[in-house]
Amino acid sequence: MCFSATASFAAGAALTAVGAATMLRAKKSHQKPFAAIPLFFGIQQIAEGFVWLSLAPGGVVFNTIPIYLYFFFAHAWWPAYLPFAVLSLETDAFRKRLILLVQIAGLIVGAYYAYYLVTSAISARIFNSSIIYSYPWDTYSPYMVAAYILAACGSCLLSSSRIIQIFGILTLTFLIVAVMFFYAAFVSVWCFFAAILSLIVYLYVSRR
Repeated sequence: MCFSATASFAAGAALTAVGAATMLRAKKSHQKPFAAIPLFFGIQQIAEGFVWLSLAPGGVVFNTIPIYLYFFFAHAWWPAYLPFAVLSLETDAFRKRLILLVQIAGLIVGAYYAYYLVTSAISARIFNSSIIYSYPWDTYSPYMVAAYILAACGSCLLSSSRIIQIFGILTLTFLIVAVMFFYAAFVSVWCFFAAILSLIVYLYVSRR
């Protein structure tokens, strides 16, 4: 996330606590995948907190694990997991078929980034109070970006739940904001916005 290690650790701790509470409130098994979203975002933000520490003057030399863990969640995990979580809650047959198609796109994107995760070198640096991740390939090809957005946001927009739809709309909105104002580090910034928005998951589960 942008700003600092302290902010990342604070967000990670808060999201982990909310995620644990949400999991406890989810009494039915099909609610568990969606309820776990804040918990996974918490782990992701804590990982980036360690990236911050490793990049600070006199920081830890071995920063490979937190960088790769953050990359895994930001690029490979969410496009594959979010459609699955939304699909687990959907009851409308037609919407389930549409979300299933989105799930397939998400799995392809997740596999694409997972491949490069294990075959390429990934680095990070601090620029204008944000973390920029560098990759030796064209990460943001139009096809992969479109498939990623379809999986991460489209699955929520296809849900029959108004709260999940709002989550998808806000996530897409903050993607646009991150690209417009934080382009160089938009992955880190957008993931932070999405992590905070995952608090909506607690609201959804509580109302159930």
